[in-house]
Amino acid sequence: MAGHFELVDAPDGGYRVRMLDGSGNLIAISVTFPTKRAAVAGIGMAREIAGTGLIRDYSSNRAGAIIRDRTGPVSSPKDNAAARGKKVSGAARAVAG
Repeated sequence: MAGHFELVDAPDGGYRVRMLDGSGNLIAISVTFPTKRAAVAGIGMAREIAGTGLIRDYSSNRAGAIIRDRTGPVSSPKDNAAARGKKVSGAARAVAG
């Protein structure tokens, strides 16, 4: 199941956007937007960035290195084997869920 966005009141006025995964776990929370319209525009921007943006690694000593150009959906061992035309073992099926 896909995740979703929630508009919530910010503590000091305005609105924030929460991004949750399909299980309802918090993934990210935005800056404070002054209006709901601005918050919805922020969601549009987040969707665009998430779909096309590069991943830059600013963790210790990586100095903004690009991890990979594009990301795709997370795949399971079962999906990977099916794409290659192979059968999946019982252990791999258990891991893939």
